[in-house]
Amino acid sequence: MGNRLDGKTALVTGATSNIGRAIAVSFAGEGAHVAVSGRDRERGEAVTREIAATGGRAEFVPATLDGSRAASVALAERATEALGGRVDVLVNAAGIYPGSITSATDEATFDEVYGVNVKAPYFLTAALAPAMAQRGDGAIINLGSWIARLGIPVGSLYSSTKGAIETLTRAWAAEFGPSGVRVNAISPGVVRPDPADPGPGAPMMRGTPAGTVGTPDAVAHAAVYLAGDEARFVHGTVIDVDGGRVGVAVIAT
Repeated sequence: MGNRLDGKTALVTGATSNIGRAIAVSFAGEGAHVAVSGRDRERGEAVTREIAATGGRAEFVPATLDGSRAASVALAERATEALGGRVDVLVNAAGIYPGSITSATDEATFDEVYGVNVKAPYFLTAALAPAMAQRGDGAIINLGSWIARLGIPVGSLYSSTKGAIETLTRAWAAEFGPSGVRVNAISPGVVRPDPADPGPGAPMMRGTPAGTVGTPDAVAHAAVYLAGDEARFVHGTVIDVDGGRVGVAVIAT
């Protein structure tokens, strides 16, 4: 157990698997009291048990973030209650990725992806940031993606939602930063829970300094930094945790 987030409370959406789960576990390992949120109760309670087994504190707060304001407000209220009356850190990690091409995307899919990836964090931030601002302290961390800035042929819908999230990060930093609320984002590359099973995204990491996929822990380390006091002078930035995918090109082998 560390102490970089001692005394802080945190709500992590999409915390029942992959990156969200790693962030929740890392936050608890650094002393935060964490609200683990997601749709699947069995997986959510497994994460809270994992955290408790190492001496951390976590509560499972179920939520289906469909993009409606009501769903986001309800989660904000339940998480605030579960965490003893306040949320110091919000991590907007929940997201969905349909890998369809533009011409094959129907309107229902478009609305669903924008609902989960953009509207849900928008209204969740709207529900929690004012109380942070009133206290004069808080941190909001959004999850972007490398394909928001480097186009790939399959993923136009998803990448556009992550472009929106990066824009919102800067806008919210301007809106809430003067009141003491730091808003930043992390842009992961291809991330897999098991590096030995890199999956179909592995070829996308060729020609990068890393040369392979990353792990959820790599993103969680960046989240711990942004959530803590070490990042008190960091506002409106996007930290690339992508193995150099966006910024660097090397000779692919």
